Amino acid sequence: MKKGGIVVINFGSQYVQLIARRVRELNVYSEILPWDTPIEEILKREPKGIIFSGGPASVYAKDAPLPSEEIYKTGLPILGICYGLQVLAHQLGGKVAPADKHEYGRATLKVLKEDKIFKNLPKEFQVWMSHADKVVELPEGFETLAVSDNAPHAAVADLKRNYYGVQFHPEVTHTQYGTDIIVNFVFEVCGAEKNWFMENFVEEEIKKIRETVRNKKVIAALSGGVDSTVAAVLTYKAIGNQLIPIFIDHGLLREGEREEVERALKGLGLPLRVIDASEIFLSRLEGVEDPEEKRKIIGHTFIEVFEKEAKKYPDVEFLLQGTLYPDVIESAGVKGAAKIKSHHNVGGLPERMNLKLLEPLRELFKDEVRQLGKILGIPDEILQRHPFPGPGLAIRILGPVNKEDLNLLRKADKIFIEELKRWGLYNKVWQAFAVLLPVKTVGVMGDVRTYERVVALRAVDSSDGMTADWSRLPYDFLDHVMRRIINEVRGINRVVYDITSKPPGTIEWE
Repeated sequence: MKKGGIVVINFGSQYVQLIARRVRELNVYSEILPWDTPIEEILKREPKGIIFSGGPASVYAKDAPLPSEEIYKTGLPILGICYGLQVLAHQLGGKVAPADKHEYGRATLKVLKEDKIFKNLPKEFQVWMSHADKVVELPEGFETLAVSDNAPHAAVADLKRNYYGVQFHPEVTHTQYGTDIIVNFVFEVCGAEKNWFMENFVEEEIKKIRETVRNKKVIAALSGGVDSTVAAVLTYKAIGNQLIPIFIDHGLLREGEREEVERALKGLGLPLRVIDASEIFLSRLEGVEDPEEKRKIIGHTFIEVFEKEAKKYPDVEFLLQGTLYPDVIESAGVKGAAKIKSHHNVGGLPERMNLKLLEPLRELFKDEVRQLGKILGIPDEILQRHPFPGPGLAIRILGPVNKEDLNLLRKADKIFIEELKRWGLYNKVWQAFAVLLPVKTVGVMGDVRTYERVVALRAVDSSDGMTADWSRLPYDFLDHVMRRIINEVRGINRVVYDITSKPPGTIEWE
């Protein structure tokens, strides 16, 4: 843990990763810790300040997540966001109650007193609200800094102790001047210094990898995606031929992907080995419908294949994975909050492993990984590849996976990606793919009735995958892709376009 940063206490907010990212964008390190983390663990980080996240609970509920009150004896500045504001009020002697009117979406904030948190900001601007409770009585020492129509204490502060609370979400892009509020808290209130730079991360991580691995060997779990490629190049830079890069073809890849990955990775100088394990993966997935079960089967099988391969090298001790910080946070879950999904390289691991994990990117967000890749000299054609999930097409076929459906999906997906590149749209969206639905619809093709499958196209805009909005692709483009898929892929007679944002949906369908 880099000291002198900001600790984000997680109460189960779906936006918690956004808070940490907003701080890191300021070149200040941030780390997310569960709400019940012992105070000693928090203080080990030597933070400059603490941010309480939002969350789905009510502070007055029986099992509400509440931090140890020892946190208020640290003397550290605290910013409470939404539920985090209510935690401050509740634990310090104020009162929180159900709101007469719930407040979701945009609201107008009226600043009554500027102070540090609203330094150089307008007296009135739009913010993003999402709450059913509200503070109705302030603790002693607190005053109101801002109000909205449904929140009489939309922003509050105890100026002597540097405690601040806002009922809205400054971390989301919908809040005007949200970044400025976080900047003011981090620098004006906490006095943090810029201490988080990718160039420094490279040097520190290379040193850490060498100290961890010593004279042992490492098997690299390569997928050809951004994360595993950057992890492998970084590790290869640290330990050279002690790294054994392996690419497993699990039979769930997109069309032509195996050949493309092999060509790209060998072009980076990595001594890549390719293993075809498609039969074992597909046999274990046969008849399995539940998405979580699919992910765990694939995760267990990945580890099993790698462990079997490791036996060929008597001094292999580590398995390298491209695990990112969002994988860790999303898979870990928080008591009192719902776990969204397991990630194959985190939540899908078996309880007992014969290899130790080496995860040099587990502190990084996706955009930080791309920055790191540029520093390492990895070409843009790899760094700008759209994210592809570890479980592959298994979670883009809704329901059981079989070779026939994989063939249908590969053809449709290839057309979609080909046309995105041809129309100059590929690098303008965060991620795009096709999903095969478990339904058939009636159609008419060549004056003949058809009863065939439906494919959904999904394209989203995002900066990190934690929140996303659907891409407004041109109608002419969508029409062209639809015609190509229906004309060229026998077995599909209907194409739909997914316009769901994240939240409420996730980017992948499973």
